[in-house]
Amino acid sequence: MSNSNDHNALMETIASFTSIEQALDYFEIGYDSRFIAANRTELVKRFNGYLIMAKPDCWFSGRRALKNAYCKVQRSLLDRHTRSACRGCTSCQRR
Repeated sequence: MSNSNDHNALMETIASFTSIEQALDYFEIGYDSRFIAANRTELVKRFNGYLIMAKPDCWFSGRRALKNAYCKVQRSLLDRHTRSACRGCTSCQRR
């Protein structure tokens, strides 16, 4: 029962955010404001998609969904034919 309550409370908190920056701050993820301004729509869509697929049940799983979304958007901008690392991706664990 507690697991369901945790999930509902987390989803209500996420639903209360009016900007992606609020989510990034809540989950304690550093970010580049210019990157957010340029990629806000894609980041929000990807984060919402991960929330639907993963059904986060705690703060850590919600944070993981947002970090994965941020990293995926960041890496999608890199040249696929080089071995460039994620530069400026403050949440990337794949450096």
